[in-house]
Amino acid sequence: MRVLVACEFSGVVRDAFIRRGHLAWSCDLLPSESDFGPHYQRDVLDIIREYKWDMMIAHPPCTHLAVSGARYFKLKEIEQIKALQFVRLLMESDIPRIAVENPISVISSKIRKPDQIIQPWQFGHGETKATCLWLKNLPLLKPTNIVDGRDARIHKMPPSKNRWRERSRTFQGIADAMAEQWSNPPKEGEG
Repeated sequence: MRVLVACEFSGVVRDAFIRRGHLAWSCDLLPSESDFGPHYQRDVLDIIREYKWDMMIAHPPCTHLAVSGARYFKLKEIEQIKALQFVRLLMESDIPRIAVENPISVISSKIRKPDQIIQPWQFGHGETKATCLWLKNLPLLKPTNIVDGRDARIHKMPPSKNRWRERSRTFQGIADAMAEQWSNPPKEGEG
């Protein structure tokens, strides 16, 4: 299966799909942190138009979308409109199976409610970080390893120049669950 992992510089999700035998590429404006698999350092919308994909897992930037920054929404209305347009383009891409991932955000009120909200502690990480999934022709993720601990480490990170980078990284357990459970997804119209 040809899998595009959009807006991912870490390579965590891409590499999980590669380890399961898929042809997976990540794409981001930033270089990849992982040399394990192929990475396009380009605009993902160009990549979507140029190549045929069986699945896309997209992690659009949440800077202007996440409700954690709601107090700044009035100051960045234009940026939020552009961010929502980008999310719509990803969701409406001509790719049979799509997952869009984002924290609790205005996507829920401005586009549509998520199909699922997951937590890292459902996938082997004793942390909290509500993560929404908007799905097209993909099943809901089933928890793989519910663990104790409900640390809000991500939320409590102190300000730093790399805070956004660390907060945006996908937990390995979630990436592995995506690769395992979505490797043989239902055919279009069945999910």
